[in-house]
Amino acid sequence: MAKPKGKEVAPAAAEPAAPVRVDTSRYSGVEKAAIVLLCLGDEAKKLWELLDEEEIKEISQAMSSLGLVQAAVVEALVVEFVQKMSTSGAIMGSVEQTQRMLSAFLPKEKVDTLMEEIRGPAGRNIWDKLANVNEAVLASYLKNEYPQTVAVVLAKVRPEHAAKVLAELPEDFAAECVVRMLGMEPVQRDILDKIETTLRTEFMSNLARTSKRDSHELMAEIFNNFDRQTESRFVTALEEKSRDSADRIRALMFVFEDLGKLDSGGIQTLLRAVDKSDLALALKGASDGLRTLFFTNMSERGGKILKEDMAGMGPVRLKDVDAAQTRMVATAKDLAARGEIVLADGKADDELIY
Repeated sequence: MAKPKGKEVAPAAAEPAAPVRVDTSRYSGVEKAAIVLLCLGDEAKKLWELLDEEEIKEISQAMSSLGLVQAAVVEALVVEFVQKMSTSGAIMGSVEQTQRMLSAFLPKEKVDTLMEEIRGPAGRNIWDKLANVNEAVLASYLKNEYPQTVAVVLAKVRPEHAAKVLAELPEDFAAECVVRMLGMEPVQRDILDKIETTLRTEFMSNLARTSKRDSHELMAEIFNNFDRQTESRFVTALEEKSRDSADRIRALMFVFEDLGKLDSGGIQTLLRAVDKSDLALALKGASDGLRTLFFTNMSERGGKILKEDMAGMGPVRLKDVDAAQTRMVATAKDLAARGEIVLADGKADDELIY
């Protein structure tokens, strides 16, 4: 059939692809500012110079903990720079990147101070930060201060944290601090400013520099992940070089047999959380006492099925038993971190009263 004569009609243009929607609501205003400044790089120098110290501190804190920011999010936040940013893709916010950028326009002393605060405990102000400092560490510092100063500090932090700090202080000194807190009048702004400055310059700065993780704790976690033979080999080798270090690491390690320190509720919670095949395999290599503890906290039918599973396995390899026990210990630690069970470490305050 012949086409009708006349002007040909051009095919309709294809509809443009709908832009990808990116949800940026999970980023706070400070985090969005940090991403934009990271994108601008050295070109942001004049913007940084317009910020006051508190703003620089907040943005620096946000920038140092951003981690990976996907390119789509970057484009959504800085639409005017889409063309420029699309060539570089994602950006990475890190402590090191933050320090390099700040060093481009701030004096070294100020950068060092800011970075110490960033690496220190989290919090928008000094009192938030103190709430994230271990109570023993804070008490160790405060016991050398005047009771009135300690009273002001404890009145400013959360009551639950103040209670823990008081419990760590020498008894007579703590009682004096309580008396001062009871009779405390409203604190003048200039005095509070001096206390904040002292805490920031003397305590927090030193804390950021010295709060490295105890190397024995780190090594204990590494040893926990060894199989039994490797662990024994390393402990023996370490004993020859430093028996004290070996003893400290051994005391810090949480091993499978330590599950025997769990109460009945803890054992039952763990039983619900662990893989049943891991349980059978792990108990194949457990002591009679630990096996009895687990069976006692199971129903008669459940215990019978587990014993049949264990018998049906026949001989098992030691490394498979070690692996199953390690997974059970990891599960127990996860439950403890969520507050669902309590892992005792042998200290007096871990004893249970019924």
